[in-house]
Amino acid sequence: MDMQSPWLDDEQQALWQALLTVVIALPATLDRQLQRDAGISNFEYGVLARLSTADEATMRLSDLARVCDSTQPRLSKVMDRFEIRDWVTRRPDPGDGRYTLATLTDAGRQKLVESAPEHVAQVKRLVFDPLSAAQRRHLTTALTRIAATLRKELDRG
Repeated sequence: MDMQSPWLDDEQQALWQALLTVVIALPATLDRQLQRDAGISNFEYGVLARLSTADEATMRLSDLARVCDSTQPRLSKVMDRFEIRDWVTRRPDPGDGRYTLATLTDAGRQKLVESAPEHVAQVKRLVFDPLSAAQRRHLTTALTRIAATLRKELDRG
């Protein structure tokens, strides 16, 4: 193949089309399941899950936005909804008042625990079950590299 070609070759095109389907259809499918079963979005579930694994279930909002691959305004809107539902509390960071800390409440943890079984079953069915152990390892390696490249781009703004 001509390395200077501006076009994707057949193999690249097939991979790109499959990746587009996953990138677009997987979040939509997970959103449908979570909305139906738990009344939350896939993004909201991810925010609850990330907070639940943090030390003392607390993170700076800027760090939470980064690990959730979110913008600050999008996360702020989610935090507003979560505070209304008593799933999180926010307070200034005592170590540096320029930052805000979010803490998962007991009610927020309960929402996550109630939402997890159907969500995890859906993720397993859609992502893990179709693949062999070797395919999962290869996919992990490949996606980790792509994710690292994308995070560098995001960090550059």
